Amino acid sequence: MADSSFDIVSKVDRQEVDNALNQAAKEIATRYDFKGVGASIEWSGESIVIKANSAERVLAVVDVFETKLIRRGVSLKSIDFGDKEPKASGKEYVLSGPTKEGIDQENAKKISKIIRDEGPKGVKPLIQGDELRVTSKSRDDLQAIIALLKGKDLDVALQFTNYR
Repeated sequence: MADSSFDIVSKVDRQEVDNALNQAAKEIATRYDFKGVGASIEWSGESIVIKANSAERVLAVVDVFETKLIRRGVSLKSIDFGDKEPKASGKEYVLSGPTKEGIDQENAKKISKIIRDEGPKGVKPLIQGDELRVTSKSRDDLQAIIALLKGKDLDVALQFTNYR
């Protein structure tokens, strides 16, 4: 019997993030508590930039945006706002957060170690660039690995693809 495998990836559905951003921008434009504070949210390359005239209003915009992301099924781990401390830039405060694509080497090693240490024997994780391929002779073992990783609190949004 041939080995079964699946890939662990971390991809952001940019269209869903864009939809959430547009919904948040519309809400900010119409809400009373955002009138006159110069609040805005927009794309800047691969990052999302939030601006307002006070740090509290920037954090309120982040809250609105995160609510829209959750409703659209996008993981909050996909966008990295860091420690959520808006930076003063002239008369306004700015917070920027890039979208996170792929699994970095450090997290790939961490996930691989979890699979080797806590997973069933005979399961082999292999790091391939910004994704992991997990192989095993048993599909049940692969399903156990998926359940194991879903139960872990990792700082990347994982998707399991190419299950064969």
